[in-house]
Amino acid sequence: MMMKAMILEAPGKPLVLREIPVPQPAVGEILLRVEACAVCRTDLHIQDGELEGATLPLIPGHEIVGIVEASGSPSRRFHPGDRLGVPWLGSTCGSCQYCHADHENLCDQARFTGFHIPGGYAEYTIVKQDFAYRLPGNRPAVDLAPLLCAGLIGYRSWRMAGSGKHLGLYGFGAAAHIVIQLARYAGQEVYAFTRPGDAESQEFALGLGAAWAGGSDESTPTLLDSSIIFAPVGALVPVALEQVCKGGTVVCGGIHMSEIPAFPYQILWGERVLRSVANLTRRDGEEFLPLAARIPVRTETTSYPLHQANEALEALRRGRLKGAAVLTMN
Repeated sequence: MMMKAMILEAPGKPLVLREIPVPQPAVGEILLRVEACAVCRTDLHIQDGELEGATLPLIPGHEIVGIVEASGSPSRRFHPGDRLGVPWLGSTCGSCQYCHADHENLCDQARFTGFHIPGGYAEYTIVKQDFAYRLPGNRPAVDLAPLLCAGLIGYRSWRMAGSGKHLGLYGFGAAAHIVIQLARYAGQEVYAFTRPGDAESQEFALGLGAAWAGGSDESTPTLLDSSIIFAPVGALVPVALEQVCKGGTVVCGGIHMSEIPAFPYQILWGERVLRSVANLTRRDGEEFLPLAARIPVRTETTSYPLHQANEALEALRRGRLKGAAVLTMN
């Protein structure tokens, strides 16, 4: 049996559409028929060769919604016909100091979907059954897909930012448009920073309940308790530090960022905290997905057929998306 897949064969090159055999699940694995896979900025970093260690040639994609077709061994958790979600974290060693300390996201032997493991830019994919999430069957797959990374990484970043009243978000894309819904549900005021002059994204943020929206070159009317930087722009770090109060936190929510320029110690002084977010844990999904259903979190998406994956990536690169791009399988 054959399937279509979009494959990255070399860094810096467009993905190519290939027809390859459907993978067969090993013991502990599940074969999914992919319904949808959201497009993440990490996919761009992988395509551009900015993240070392990718297994090439590679099927990208780590925000996957699919239906169980078969399993490599009897499964008590999932059965044929179940709808599952597949995130970035594909497996861990389970025995290192990080895994034992509930920090499996830092495991040195972790393997990641769409980076080490073939991902969801394909009609079928394999997932380890212990690293998949059950998803509701009553919502469109396109709406659910962004929750598997933009949502999960956004949730982890939001928790790290703390519960202060005033929260800043830099880069109002797939993750930020989910995080603002978490923050508003928790009673926080959100201040959205976009590319200078990006009136459309600012209107999008205000429509989702932002108290203020402006360019990253503007100042908010009040100091912030914390900020999350989703844009992969190191120059935003000192900008964000200047906007948070003493004791405030700036969280770098992306897996890759350009170099951070030198900045005066004064804007870090005052017990301000600067920290990164690395990957995610399974617990993040166990906490976030029920919360997202309870709020409920709504995702803004633009759909592309599988063969237009390069067009979706280019739209993301150029900031042409409102919310998230999602690939669909026909």
